[in-house]
Amino acid sequence: MLDLEPRAEPSRAMTLLSPVFALIFTLLVCVSMFLWLGKDPWQGLELFFVEPLSSPRALAELSLKVVPLLLIGLGLALSFRTNVWNIGAEGQFILGAIGAGGVALLASERTSAWVVLALLLAGTAAGMLWGGLVAWCRDRFNANEILVSLMLVYIAEQLLSYLVHGPWKDPQGFNFPQTITFATPTEIPRLFTGSRANAGMLVAALAVPLVWLYLFRTHGGFRLQLSGLAPHAARYAGFSARRSLWTACLISGGLAGLAGALEVSGPLGQLTTHVPVGYGFAAIIVAFVGRLHPAGVVAASVLMSLLTIGGELCQSRMGLPKSLTAVFQGLLLIALLACDTLIHNRLKLVRTARAPAR
Repeated sequence: MLDLEPRAEPSRAMTLLSPVFALIFTLLVCVSMFLWLGKDPWQGLELFFVEPLSSPRALAELSLKVVPLLLIGLGLALSFRTNVWNIGAEGQFILGAIGAGGVALLASERTSAWVVLALLLAGTAAGMLWGGLVAWCRDRFNANEILVSLMLVYIAEQLLSYLVHGPWKDPQGFNFPQTITFATPTEIPRLFTGSRANAGMLVAALAVPLVWLYLFRTHGGFRLQLSGLAPHAARYAGFSARRSLWTACLISGGLAGLAGALEVSGPLGQLTTHVPVGYGFAAIIVAFVGRLHPAGVVAASVLMSLLTIGGELCQSRMGLPKSLTAVFQGLLLIALLACDTLIHNRLKLVRTARAPAR
């Protein structure tokens, strides 16, 4: 039988290349699946990896997918490095959208353009509040942060549903569960005339070096990483586990909330029940495919955005099911975990002794 034997020292080169191997494996499965469904695999791969990059308009649409995945992925990478398993970034994303939407509803056409800053701050604060609840439950009651953060996603969804069906519902909206369209001053400035790409790309681009600097060039970032890698050594050095927990949850929640604020004040322009589309869950894959490193998260967020848009194009042009995107994203994560397992362990053939014959 086959068994896993830990390697003395995993290969650094293989650790860096494992996402590439995982992507190649995923592509091979994609081609096989297209053939099995009777579709042209080359057309499918073109829709996934060429069409979303083929024009300025396509690139603008790609940027709208990259921004939330990148911001949430950065927060989760920091959290996971601290060994705090915040799985509920989707809920923090929704709370950020609600916080920003509340500010936007107070604005009018005569409001100053500075309302955009207030809107983003409100979304960030709301996401931090939701992330802080996770930290408080673990700190106060020793509750498992995986379960708490995940359950808070459903509470956030129900809160959003209550608001758009109730007090924030547009009275002129033909009974649709949505708020009024936000006033023009609340809209995130667009980068180019006639393009949907907005300044959220600049915010996300700024967040990448800031998170990198914090993680790898500050005492606070060192404390967080040591708490994740060697909690006993961190306690021996006098680092507070509580402080690391709260810092990780607040930063990851705040970045997810900022992503939610950018989403409702950018492409959506109002609150609806369709705000949660799974960015918070997809960003978990982004964080791991990016090796929990800000630079890797950038590449992984682009890749996941290509898979998302490609899945939508395959649905409309090739008649394939919408769930194809989730299948490929899940395959990518499974392949990455399998590669990591083989990097840290080697397969060993173990011979089992046969029972003596009677």
